[in-house]
Amino acid sequence: MAKYIFVTGGVTSSLGKGIIAASLAKLLQARGLKVTIQKFDPYINVDPGTLNPYEHGECYVTEDGAETDLDLGHYERFLNIFTSQANNVTTGRIYQTVINKEREGAYLGKTVQVVPHITDEIKRRMLQLGQDGQYDIIITEIGGTVGDIESLPFVEAVRQLQWELPEEDSVVVHLTLIPYLKAAKELKTKPTQHSVKMLSQEGVHPDILVCRTEKPLMPELRRKIALFCNVKQEAVIEAADAPTIYEVPLAMMREKLDIICMKKLNISTYNEPELTKWKEFLDKLKYPKSKVTIGLIGKYLELQDAYKSILESFVHAGAMNECQVQVVNVHSEFITGDNVAEKLGGLDGLVVAPGFGHRGVEGKIVAVRYARENNLPFFGICLGMQMAVIEFARNVLGLKEAHSTEMDPDSKEPVIDLMEEQKKITAKGGTMRLGAYTCELKKDSLAYKIYGYSPISERHRHRWEFNNKYLEMFENAGMMASGKNPSTGLVEIIELPNHPFFIGVQYHPELKSTVENPQPIFVHFIKAAKAYTERKAEVKNPLLQSEMI
Repeated sequence: MAKYIFVTGGVTSSLGKGIIAASLAKLLQARGLKVTIQKFDPYINVDPGTLNPYEHGECYVTEDGAETDLDLGHYERFLNIFTSQANNVTTGRIYQTVINKEREGAYLGKTVQVVPHITDEIKRRMLQLGQDGQYDIIITEIGGTVGDIESLPFVEAVRQLQWELPEEDSVVVHLTLIPYLKAAKELKTKPTQHSVKMLSQEGVHPDILVCRTEKPLMPELRRKIALFCNVKQEAVIEAADAPTIYEVPLAMMREKLDIICMKKLNISTYNEPELTKWKEFLDKLKYPKSKVTIGLIGKYLELQDAYKSILESFVHAGAMNECQVQVVNVHSEFITGDNVAEKLGGLDGLVVAPGFGHRGVEGKIVAVRYARENNLPFFGICLGMQMAVIEFARNVLGLKEAHSTEMDPDSKEPVIDLMEEQKKITAKGGTMRLGAYTCELKKDSLAYKIYGYSPISERHRHRWEFNNKYLEMFENAGMMASGKNPSTGLVEIIELPNHPFFIGVQYHPELKSTVENPQPIFVHFIKAAKAYTERKAEVKNPLLQSEMI
């Protein structure tokens, strides 16, 4: 039987429950245990697929096509395993299931209530991943903070499971805040005490407290927290701010969070943690040998979580190249033909990010043209690839009215068009082309050089595609369709063979980049950016070139 760790949070949101859960999971995995993580979100949306990135950050897509919370990206990046539909559950999905059962007559005329029907469905899904013997430990992160109305059914479900499961089969880890008051020059424990009191009033008693703090927790402070919150002193864990999220597992190992959990779960047989690759990655990350500046052209730049997986992919690729990647945000709405050189002139590479809608599109097209004409390494993702297609059509093929029917439904030159199977769909939620699809690569292409094999499989989230009616025209003018879906002929990858590095992909490669397996396009893109930097240095200093020779 699997054992269960529940992670809750208090005082404030954005404390890092997902990072703590992923770090704990990494440590347990490194000790030889089979671990997975699931996220229970209290909002009523069925999934985050219809949520604005400004509200929720990026929508992470799993291999099986689930639109999920961005924390699942952290889980996959830390554990190097795939998650699935079962790893992210929302209040909306819980209620939808219960209401559907009621309509089918499954409750035999009983009054359907939060307790027991909603909580029973929550418990069923909490236990689901542990029923087939695939995992030793299931870590369940409860979204929101203790005291939220939306979280109450989930907290109640945890209370019931604490009572139903054997004592050694469940642990509750509560993440809380120890704020530092500069005026008083001391850390304050009262918010944590109130948070634990509120959780205890709901019937859930935390076994371990993980305390986010800016300053070290002295022994006397840990003793005070333990005394007033009714936990053992060794179960008060310091979670200090870290320079990078990838240092958190090592910090939690020093605090013995994994050992304390295993003791409470009565796991007495385990290995020493195998974290050699993780430590090698951190060494490369902390001590880079070079630096590149990459421009991220997007339209949700006010919230960095909107491009979370892209930013983390640059971290992985940078470490792989022993290179510091400085990402510069460039808002596409403010790029014009007059200022593009000023905004992009100091960059070593350009990424045009995914997105939806017409806002900021023309700026992206201008940025693509600058990269194409100035041999600046270019990487377009999803909408970014589509912008590269439109730019090439307008400025190379001479199709001045070329556009996507997403932005211009009446376009006379729809080089990007709605996918055929999408034309009859009216519902928005969960109806895009989602999840992993196969792509075959041309042997003589940059894409094949990057991956080194074919076919590949990557994850998608889109409705619009390259219009194959124009394919011959594009290829005759020098743009190669180097990757296609074998069953539909959908163009998945475009590139310019006569450019140092110019590639656009219809899929989202950032969704499969992990610490142990950085995504190859990002790795090669940073390598190309390094080469571009070196070429710039040679042009500025001809003596450097002769010295190198």
